[in-house]
Amino acid sequence: MALLPSTSDALDGLLLVDKPAGPTSHDIVARIRRQFRIPKVGHGGTLDPMATGLLIILLGKGTKISERVMGHDKTYVGVFRLGVETDSQDADGRVVAEKDASGVTVAQVAEQMHARLGDQMQMPPMVSAIKVQGVPLYKLARKGQTVERPPKLIHLYRFDLLAFSPPDVRFAVECTKGTYVRTLAHDIGQALGVGAHLTELRRTRIGPFDVAQAAPLDELIARPSLADRIVPLAAALPLLA
Repeated sequence: MALLPSTSDALDGLLLVDKPAGPTSHDIVARIRRQFRIPKVGHGGTLDPMATGLLIILLGKGTKISERVMGHDKTYVGVFRLGVETDSQDADGRVVAEKDASGVTVAQVAEQMHARLGDQMQMPPMVSAIKVQGVPLYKLARKGQTVERPPKLIHLYRFDLLAFSPPDVRFAVECTKGTYVRTLAHDIGQALGVGAHLTELRRTRIGPFDVAQAAPLDELIARPSLADRIVPLAAALPLLA
């Protein structure tokens, strides 16, 4: 799908960013708002700091359709490492357990991945932005607290094992909104009895939008204008229906 240039001076619509590892989604929103002096800027679905790939930035009137954007299914590719468990379930966290994973076979990993296809209830990680009694879980986690949180219904359409280079597992997953991919890795590690954590994650698709349509953040920031990179609302809304 080709991107359609904006025909208006008003920067209203969607900006497809290929997020680098490091900054938070909020950091990118703030940088674009500041660089281009756009009063209203948001995003259509958070990526963790270590994750890369498609981040949909909402500009102007585009911020009004955030729920519509976030409601779409998502596709990721990534890597998780067996034998090491962290408190955040990814490589940004503190190592809390290590076990020998040399006995785990590719068949065992594939079986665990296949078992997670379809509907399932997923327990959100403590290191997350979900709020309990108005407080984000990650703030409680920083204090060493663990609280009860309700599991969420998610759906995996596919969960493919792309490569197995022990102790690393490369995968692709297509899932519904709200799925914590690092928790999928963590849960597989627990089921195999060796622990696991996510080491790489790249979002390649959100609904009808693909990361191949996105531009790297630095490239966008270096431009004098975003006008010809914006997907106008008139073009985006039919795709998001």
